[in-house]
Amino acid sequence: MRDEYDFSKGKRGQFFNKEAKLNMPVYLEDEVLDYFASKAKLKGVDLNVMINDMLKKDIALIEGVN
Repeated sequence: MRDEYDFSKGKRGQFFNKEAKLNMPVYLEDEVLDYFASKAKLKGVDLNVMINDMLKKDIALIEGVN
């Protein structure tokens, strides 16, 4: 790395996008990940799709109770 960098020609906010969405990683415990990864593989479905579908069903159950 250099000791100093010249930002005098930089443009503030040039790459800012207020519509950008930050996707936060979700960390599953090893046993949970292994279980669902094997189930997704058996069903021939992407793990992300499977987990999102399950979470959507959980949301529907939670909302139905309230």
